Amino acid sequence: MFKTANVGTIDRSIRLLLGAALIASPYFFASTLWDNTLVRFIVPIVGVILILTALVRFCPIYRLIGASTSTEAGDAD
Repeated sequence: MFKTANVGTIDRSIRLLLGAALIASPYFFASTLWDNTLVRFIVPIVGVILILTALVRFCPIYRLIGASTSTEAGDAD
C-alpha cells in the first residue's frame, strides 16, 4: 500500500497494545478525565490512528523526520 514500511515489529506491537488501551480506557476506567467531551473523543481517535499505523506498517511522522524502526531488508530508507 505504501512505498516503504517504516514501523518495525516491536513498534507495531506497542502501537497495537497502546491503541487498544486508549480505545478501551473510557469504558473501563472511571475518572473525571472522561467528563471532558474533547478528551473523551480525542483519546480513542489517537488509539485508532496507532492501530492503523501498526496494521499498514507505515507512520507518516516517521517519514517526515526520516526515522524507521523496521529492520527488514528493503523496508528501511
